[in-house]
Amino acid sequence: MAIDEVLPAYADAFPFESFNRMQSEALPALLERDDNVVVSAPTASGKTALAEVAICRALDAGGTALFLAPLRALTNEKESEWERFEDLGYSVYVVTGERDLNPRRAERADILVMTPEKADSATRKHDSPRYGFVTDVDCCIIDEVHLLDSDRRGSVLEVTISRLRRLCDPRIVALSATMPNVDDVAEWLDAPAETTFAFGEEYRPVPLEAGVKTYTHGENAFADKYRRLYRALDLVEPHLREDGQGLVFVSSRQDTVQAAKKTRDELAERDVPMGARGDYDFHQEAEQLQNETLRKSVLDGVGFHHAGLSKDDKNLVERWFREGTLGLLFSTSTLAWGVNLPARCVVIRDTKLHDPLEGEVDMSPLDVLQMLGRAGRPGYDDQGYAWVVCDRSDADKYRQLLRDGKEIESRLATDLDAHLNAEIVLGTVRDIDDVLDWIETTFYAVRARSAPDRYDSDGQLRDRVSDTLEQLVDRGFVERDGLSLSPTRLGRLASKFYLRLDTAREFADLARRADGGDGAATELTTDDVLRAVATAAEFDSASARKDERDAVRAVLGDRERDLDPGPRKVLAILDSSMDSATPAELRSDAWVIRQNALRLLAALRAFLDHLGTAAAANLAARVEARIEHGVSADAVGLTALDGVGSGRASRLATKGLQSPADVREAGVSGLVEAGLSEGVAKQVVGSAQSLPDLRFDWGEFPDAIASGGNEMCEVTVTNAGDGARAGVRVTVNGHEMTATDGYLGTTTLPVGVFGGDADTLTYTAEVYFPDLPLAPVSDSRTVRIE
Repeated sequence: MAIDEVLPAYADAFPFESFNRMQSEALPALLERDDNVVVSAPTASGKTALAEVAICRALDAGGTALFLAPLRALTNEKESEWERFEDLGYSVYVVTGERDLNPRRAERADILVMTPEKADSATRKHDSPRYGFVTDVDCCIIDEVHLLDSDRRGSVLEVTISRLRRLCDPRIVALSATMPNVDDVAEWLDAPAETTFAFGEEYRPVPLEAGVKTYTHGENAFADKYRRLYRALDLVEPHLREDGQGLVFVSSRQDTVQAAKKTRDELAERDVPMGARGDYDFHQEAEQLQNETLRKSVLDGVGFHHAGLSKDDKNLVERWFREGTLGLLFSTSTLAWGVNLPARCVVIRDTKLHDPLEGEVDMSPLDVLQMLGRAGRPGYDDQGYAWVVCDRSDADKYRQLLRDGKEIESRLATDLDAHLNAEIVLGTVRDIDDVLDWIETTFYAVRARSAPDRYDSDGQLRDRVSDTLEQLVDRGFVERDGLSLSPTRLGRLASKFYLRLDTAREFADLARRADGGDGAATELTTDDVLRAVATAAEFDSASARKDERDAVRAVLGDRERDLDPGPRKVLAILDSSMDSATPAELRSDAWVIRQNALRLLAALRAFLDHLGTAAAANLAARVEARIEHGVSADAVGLTALDGVGSGRASRLATKGLQSPADVREAGVSGLVEAGLSEGVAKQVVGSAQSLPDLRFDWGEFPDAIASGGNEMCEVTVTNAGDGARAGVRVTVNGHEMTATDGYLGTTTLPVGVFGGDADTLTYTAEVYFPDLPLAPVSDSRTVRIE
């Protein structure tokens, strides 16, 4: 069916001239009806074109389309691809966490592109001016809706779609790889039978032969990798000899590199004709690669692809593979969900992978099917071949997966309490009836009815939701007044920072200790902050391999011996990160653990700020900055300066400049002497001058007072720099007398000087900045008792 006959005004938005058979059968549902649409079809059958048809329908009606992509990398790819819509006069705007949001552009966009996580964040903030645009969506396309079954991300997609439907009720178009229970998804989205499609393997452009191959498992895991690699090469080799291409999925970034290195030697030994060493133009082009190992590898026709490569390197590898310049590509699983790079033969070498937070885990069945679906190049191959290489003990499991597929399940039950709390915070759930109505909008409720043997029955489901609500009330996240529900400050904080509720409760308890809510206030230490994060529920599944435990012991010694190995490993990584001294044995997991910890530290800082004290929040801010930048406690305040990261902070600190105050005093010339260029020095000094600059004025403060006498005095704290939130307190001999929190310009606090039993009284005014990693600033006066 020709595009210019069906959508003449949008023909230039498509990279081809005619719809294929699968697309043509779905067109009437998309163009002639207003119902929600669900399409399940084999990988590479052309589902993206259906998304574009739905977008055209929305644009033609003057509406806004939202495209939910499973990966951030895919959102960027769509931005590039959909310049075709820009050429037609429509605007495409990608909203991701890595970019600063431009609310004006988002509001004016015709096509929005987001990940489920970003859409979740946006819908949670829908009543703010920055994110109000999300309630103006007329059509929402869910790419890869089978992501519902993802352990970590599925519940986010589920509640986001349910929330979006309650907020603005857009038309939903859900696209998926083949799934046996497509009718459950259709029931959830209220898509009638006429707009629900389950296209079988006969619609696959290239027929697929898929199977399982086993290998002989040995004692050594490292040697097993090579056993599986040779097995994979045995499967790929015949296709390489016939000018076909192979795509081999492995478990980690490092494995892609090592497998490519070993394969180059192995293919040379097997005398497989590959590579382009005689191609001068390709040699010149390969010089553009930033990764030196990749530069050498591609000349032998073998490439590797992972998220750690630069964008330019990934783009070159993808282009060369599409063009056939590279015969064999090793990749991690992210390529299966993102870029469309089919190959005649696809092999999954590793069915298990190491997760920094969970240890060794089985690869998701969804990932397995997604990878295998890449086999077969439309227009090039008559047949695709896909193989899973696994241990004999797992063979039957994967054969069943290939034979029966994977039913899509709801993952909402895992964190039902956190999601229900979020809806109450949002105001989409205001009373008991709303709670029960809300659960009925979820995929969880549909699956509970469809597969009661795997889920709670219908009645039990309502009981479970009611019990979850009771727990939220009992634990202080929700207040109930009769049938009405409202969030507490604790509930709001937990929702804002996407915390598991056990973590939120622990953070609140720590804040209460700091504030004296459980009796006398506790002066928190760096160890208290680190332990609170390392033992958070988000790290419950963290594990420590045997070879890592000696490294953990080297960092912590006998500290925190009561912790399990996983949380203790997290603690060791955080502790050593503060000084950029993470042992080599812990570095492979350190980046992921640090990123999760920084999010938790930002949350803990907010809990301590709102429920505890400014001093405790400031401590968390300094710990957070030390972990992020790897700088000493003395120099951490320098990271508050624009243009100063870990390297410059350390360089300045070695020259005796350890705080913004030191930088202000040194001036541009002093920073140039310390090794900064004049341009950078000017930027850093300018930033220091905009930070708080405190002056203390004790007025007519006595040097001495008679025993039994008393005098009312005061201390005034003035901020000569830009304003900032601060906590100010006055202590006498270490005991707090008075305190105030607020925006610090000029603040005056009363100070009572009373002659007592001590020989001297030391009055100290202390200032803490809860939002900045600046060291506390203090000034003291001593009074003799005569």
